[in-house]
Amino acid sequence: MASINMIPEEEATGKVKEVYEEIKSQLEIDFVPNLYKVMASKPGYLEANWNKVKAVMVEEGKLDRLTKEIIAVAVSAVNACDY
Repeated sequence: MASINMIPEEEATGKVKEVYEEIKSQLEIDFVPNLYKVMASKPGYLEANWNKVKAVMVEEGKLDRLTKEIIAVAVSAVNACDY
């Protein structure tokens, strides 16, 4: 069975560490979600995906961040997403 390696925060260096710090800062949380830790084995992929999430969910737009997050949770529930 294949396994996926996560890069723990305490082992992050370089670009991964920078992105981890930005994730925590922008999302106003004190941990890096596992989703990003899995992506971190490919720093370019981690950065690209974080930039996409940041552009859609964090940056100002027609909807405030809370509304965007509520929509995301509702879509996940409708799709029976366990994550």
